[in-house]
Amino acid sequence: MARSAPAPTAPRLYVLVPAPLVADAARVADGLRRAGGEVDIAAVLLRAVPGQPAADALRPLVAASQDIGAACLIEADTALGAALGADGAHLDGHEALKAALPALRPDGIAGAGGLRSKHDAMTAAEAGADYVMFGEPDAQGRRPAFETTLERAEWWVQLFEPPCVAYARTLEEVVALVAIGADFIAVDADLLDDPGAPALAGALAAGGAG
Repeated sequence: MARSAPAPTAPRLYVLVPAPLVADAARVADGLRRAGGEVDIAAVLLRAVPGQPAADALRPLVAASQDIGAACLIEADTALGAALGADGAHLDGHEALKAALPALRPDGIAGAGGLRSKHDAMTAAEAGADYVMFGEPDAQGRRPAFETTLERAEWWVQLFEPPCVAYARTLEEVVALVAIGADFIAVDADLLDDPGAPALAGALAAGGAG
């Protein structure tokens, strides 16, 4: 699984979008479309909020993601993703990943997050994850120390073929992940708010300039 050393390329964005209230869904979708015109967004993860009518809130965001050429993933719920026409699912841990793979194959994207150790990441990749994610916040907004995320992402890109996604909460953290060659950088949707998208585009472009 060791990587060769390809020429540097700019990382792409992976955007985390919490499910909006149904009344706000069109506004959030419009913001995503605007951001997609300014920065290269590879994927959008829609994170459902318990107690909300998820399908009604998420449907406009699935359409907006696909309109800008981004893969749209639903957190944890493969059935909901299929009903909405999403491109795949993001699963919490390798056990959830293994359980979801039959529903996602052959065409759906299966991502793995909630990986608490390097061993968990390797196990998820061996099980068939299309990517592994490091450092994303949990439902309460808590995340590992950024230094841990940075170290694990750097370790992964040096050794393994499946891509990794590494979470950044600030532009400074994005710059640090660009420097170590992360394949994809996950950010919260609010980091795209004006003038965030142009600043992110500049930071990502630096990764392909070497």
